[in-house]
Amino acid sequence: MSDKPPPREDVVLVGGPSPDGEGVRVLRKRDETIELGEMREVKEGQPLQGELVRLSARPDAPRLYDVEVMVSREEIASARRGHAGPAQVATEAYRENWDAIFGQRDTRTLN
Repeated sequence: MSDKPPPREDVVLVGGPSPDGEGVRVLRKRDETIELGEMREVKEGQPLQGELVRLSARPDAPRLYDVEVMVSREEIASARRGHAGPAQVATEAYRENWDAIFGQRDTRTLN
């Protein structure tokens, strides 16, 4: 007898387009719960909403897919709580070398 828990059931039924046409409506069965939602394409530079999932088609049902969660809702939420404000794109080394790259600012006024 195995001590492994039974595999989780996580499937999604894909429906029609979302009202704005940018995604599709879905019905998801995760274990004993049923969820209604939308799926949208991941776009670079745009924040994730919900979860990032990978779908595997079922050969016997063309609109039914097995779901594999790649990034969970909890992981996304904890990443957002890391700091307040925009992403830091300038490192301390970058700031220290600013003058070497671009030269000193000219503080003289123009007439």
